[in-house]
Amino acid sequence: MLDITERQTNGTTILDLTGNIIMGGGSKRLGEDVRRLTKAGRANVLLNFAGVKYLDSSGVGELLALADAINRAEGNLKLSNLPPKVEEVLTLSGVLPVFDIYDDERHALDAEQHP
Repeated sequence: MLDITERQTNGTTILDLTGNIIMGGGSKRLGEDVRRLTKAGRANVLLNFAGVKYLDSSGVGELLALADAINRAEGNLKLSNLPPKVEEVLTLSGVLPVFDIYDDERHALDAEQHP
C-alpha cells in the first residue's frame, strides 16, 4: 500500500510518499499519479521518500519509466529523503546515478532555483 499526498510549491509538485513502492500496488499508483501530472503540464516533480518503507525491482523500474516520461515532458524529477534501505536498492540496481537525489526537500527546491 502506498499513500501519496500532493503539494505544490514554486512550480514544483511535491509528492509525499508513505508505504511501499512494490509490484501490484504502490508502483502502479505512483506511475499513474506522475503521468497525470505530466499530462497536465506539471512536469517538475519532487518525490519525498521520507515515509517509504520498501522499494522492490518493480518500483525501481517504475522510477526509471517516470524519469523518462518527465524528461520527455521537459521536466525534472528529483528524489529526497531516501531511507537507507531504499538507497541501497537503488545502488544495488545500478540506477542511483540516474536520479537527482537530495538529502531533504529544502535542498531539492533550492537546486531548482539555482541550477
